Amino acid sequence: MPDRLDPIRSAFDQRAERYDDSAMHRGLAGTVAEGLDLVGVETIVDIATGTGLVLRSIDGSGSASGIRLVGVDISPEMLRVAERELPSAEWIEADASHLPLADGSVDIATCVTALHIIPDVPAALGEWTRVLRAGGHLVTASFASPHLSGITSPTSARPYPTDHDPYATAEAIAATFAPHGFILASHTTWTDGTDTVLIADFLSAAG
Repeated sequence: MPDRLDPIRSAFDQRAERYDDSAMHRGLAGTVAEGLDLVGVETIVDIATGTGLVLRSIDGSGSASGIRLVGVDISPEMLRVAERELPSAEWIEADASHLPLADGSVDIATCVTALHIIPDVPAALGEWTRVLRAGGHLVTASFASPHLSGITSPTSARPYPTDHDPYATAEAIAATFAPHGFILASHTTWTDGTDTVLIADFLSAAG
């Protein structure tokens, strides 16, 4: 039986070497990294890390001394670029719904521009609840652009379905995450002039 992650993995493997060319991805990663409160933080995991732009931004800020940086992605080619650019971090090839991390071992989890393509977000949220300590933070960045809405079917250019609506507004994402023990603490929007992105900071009540 085909793995539903295969089309996503293949598409991002093909984009890996040019992914960092996107000023939008670089700018958003930097904004997410700048917004993190790293006081007392020991471990950060970036889920669907791609080329590791968020962790690379944290490291480049000089504020990550002594913090364990872990990036998880299903694309080996994306991880190859990430490891080349930041060899001091840990890069793990794994599904967002099956993280090879211990219970309550993570202080901050981030997930940037990936929620709309994760095939089973409820399963992923359950896993993120497991690895986050009680009171830990989950920071997401999801597209809120008006032209991105509804469930889209796979195409030749994008061979996997997407669903933006559950994560496009603060109200929607709060309702989606609440059953999994996540409380929306704050949110803001970011734009590069073309795309609008909702950055949301959740507290984990579980753990």
